[in-house]
Amino acid sequence: MFRRSVVRFLALAAFAATSLVAQAAPVTLLNVSYDVTREFYKDYDAAFIAHWKQASGQTIAVNQSHGGSSKQARSVIDGLEADVITMNQATDIDILAERGALIPANWATRLPNNSAPTTSVQVILVKKGNPKGLHEWADLAKPGVSVVIPNPKTSGNGRYAYLASWGSVVKSGGTPAQARDQVAKTFANVPVFDGGGRAATTTFAQRGIGDALVTFESEVELIKAEFGDNFDVVYPKRTILAENPVSVVDKVVDRKHTRKEAEAYLQWLYSDDGQEIAAKHGLRPRSAKILAAHAKEFPKVDTFTVDEVFGSWKSAQKTHFDDGATYDQILAATHRQ
Repeated sequence: MFRRSVVRFLALAAFAATSLVAQAAPVTLLNVSYDVTREFYKDYDAAFIAHWKQASGQTIAVNQSHGGSSKQARSVIDGLEADVITMNQATDIDILAERGALIPANWATRLPNNSAPTTSVQVILVKKGNPKGLHEWADLAKPGVSVVIPNPKTSGNGRYAYLASWGSVVKSGGTPAQARDQVAKTFANVPVFDGGGRAATTTFAQRGIGDALVTFESEVELIKAEFGDNFDVVYPKRTILAENPVSVVDKVVDRKHTRKEAEAYLQWLYSDDGQEIAAKHGLRPRSAKILAAHAKEFPKVDTFTVDEVFGSWKSAQKTHFDDGATYDQILAATHRQ
């Protein structure tokens, strides 16, 4: 009897110890994101890890993966086990539902603001003093101007640059034919097509190629911090609003049993602390309170959305960026000249 009791006690103790180890085992999340969010998520991850430890007692780790947004989305479809995906346009998350069945089609309804906790705007970065006098999207189409834009086929940054130029014509009363002409002339002025926004930044700021770089507002201070105060930022009269959507990757988190942590990670982006970190990294917060506190860093600009000018991201993708669509036609015509 005594021996059975001891054996039973030891078995229960071993089970309890195993359970405690399981509970204490750290969870690791993978955030697959676009090219120019490395520094933001580095700071955000550290803050969230501390917040989650205090709130739940659980130790958590977060790994990051960055690259051209469309390339990143395809990597997730091909098997990269992202717990969360954080992008700069909806199509690079929609594709996870359409081609990978990794998330539900209504993913954008799961968090506020169509699951986009931050925004940015497209701006033109020029050399100090703006020697070429570049002020509007139309200026980038002029002869003799060299403009650096990442490849729209692989980069959301590149697609936004294309749509910003096109939309500026339409919003000013121009015709689609005039918009196409301006975009065609602009892309004929691009000396090299990098795969993502960070590579384009290196081409312009470090290698000294180009008279201008089209990029997100959120990149400007980082570029100046890394490469010196050798640049001016130009806000065109009208520019495009870039909304930065996020989603849990359902099939991955359910398989890894990380849904609770992954959902909390994205929800905290909307907290005051999360929004403040975003603002410090040049991302426009959705919180009116946090945005007002950073009014000096985020000048008011006349913006238009993809939905407003192009109907939707799906429509813009099909008309302009699918294989054989308008962008490919423009590029082919440019190369024939």
